[in-house]
Amino acid sequence: MLELRKAAERGVANFGWLDSRHTFSFGHYHDPQQVGFSDLLVINDDRVEPGMGFGTHPHRDMEIFSYVLEGALEHKDSMGTGSVIRPGDVQMMSAGSGITHSEFNPSREEAVHFLQIWIVPDRLRVAPRYQQKNFSDSDKRGRLRLIISPDAEDGALGVYQDARVYAGLFDGAERAEFDVAAGRYAYVHVARGALCVNGIALQAGDGARIRAAGTLSFDGGQDAEVLLFDLRPNVLPGR
Repeated sequence: MLELRKAAERGVANFGWLDSRHTFSFGHYHDPQQVGFSDLLVINDDRVEPGMGFGTHPHRDMEIFSYVLEGALEHKDSMGTGSVIRPGDVQMMSAGSGITHSEFNPSREEAVHFLQIWIVPDRLRVAPRYQQKNFSDSDKRGRLRLIISPDAEDGALGVYQDARVYAGLFDGAERAEFDVAAGRYAYVHVARGALCVNGIALQAGDGARIRAAGTLSFDGGQDAEVLLFDLRPNVLPGR
């Protein structure tokens, strides 16, 4: 059974330079029924205007990854990392014992559209680390490509949690299936376009909680980009 989280129901934060949609409670937006799902704590759908961004700020004990859909996002942090993240890139930052970083739209003309996602780690005070990798469209076309996992298998980025993240691109007749193992949860987030999951139509920004084992079918894509989270059944109030 899929429990839908419609895009229009998400929290909204608009500061002029930033237009953000919050799938789960974040910042000034709080919904006691939407405080994450298992170890998935934050999905923020952010659009940042040209030349603007998030100034230097701290994080601790959180797994944070960014997934750029359009434009470019420039990253700098207290480990000395400097990079630009573009569509197809996945950036993973383990904040661990403490890190400061900034995120900035380096373009003078184009807005950047990206997802920032937080996963609660399974350990505290680890040494901070930074990872970044590009996953090509062909690698995700008509399939679910593993991009994040605990053991960084199959070229995925590592995460300090029993969680796996897959990314896929679907259009027309392209179709894929995913078996949710017994005792596991899953979360689906449609990043752009439209897609059917087990025959249920989802639009850009829509999400779905899945708590029962079984097969998920992805089809009916219309220029769709989707993220699938394979999660442990960590049940906390409101999740």
